[in-house]
Order: sequence, then structure tokens, then C-alpha cells
Amino acid sequence: MKKENPLIMKSYDFALETVSLYKSIVSSKREYVLSKQMLRSGTSIGANISEANGAISTADFSAKISIAYKESLEVKYWLALLKDSNYVPNDIAQSLISKADELSKIMFSILKTTKRAK
Repeated sequence: MKKENPLIMKSYDFALETVSLYKSIVSSKREYVLSKQMLRSGTSIGANISEANGAISTADFSAKISIAYKESLEVKYWLALLKDSNYVPNDIAQSLISKADELSKIMFSILKTTKRAK
């Protein structure tokens, strides 16, 4: 992926880590349901941020960032559930939860700024 803005790069890196964790869970633990939910929400963050970058209006931009923000909250839920059900080691889950938190904070800040700009 070519260099773009930091949020796109961070969300892309997060998606790659999510994919890697998903592959590991499926191959080592044979768990398909919770991990698939984590994969969907974890990769959706960057996809929606990328869509926001091509938005045709401020409202469109805000809507896509809002969806990405909600996905970042959802992925934390699935990671905590996978951790607490012993499918993912605590350190790996906490690392990804922290990264999702960072993405959430950036997007929340963007949403607040976008609302003020209206």
C-alpha cells in the first residue's frame, strides 16, 4: 500500500495484524465464529476510512468515519471476548485493543472537528 495519511496507514497495519491473528486462531484453535467477527470489524475500519477519503461531501465523510469509529469499538469487544475465552493470549489481545483505542481516539477527534466545521 502506498504512503498516505497516518490514519489510513495505521488502520491498514491494524487490519494486517487482525488478518494474521485470525489465521492463527483458525489454524491453532479451530475457532471460526468469534474470530470471523473480529476479522470483519478489524478490517472494516480501514476500508471505511479509505472510503471517507473519497467522500463527495462533508456529510459523506462524517458518515464513513463514524462507521469506522463504531467498527473500532466493536473489534475491541471481539478481542476481549476472544481473550477472556482463552482463544487469544492476553498480551496479544491487549496490544490490539490498545491500537484500536488509538484509532478510535483519532477518529473521534476527526468527528468532533468535522461537526464544528459545519
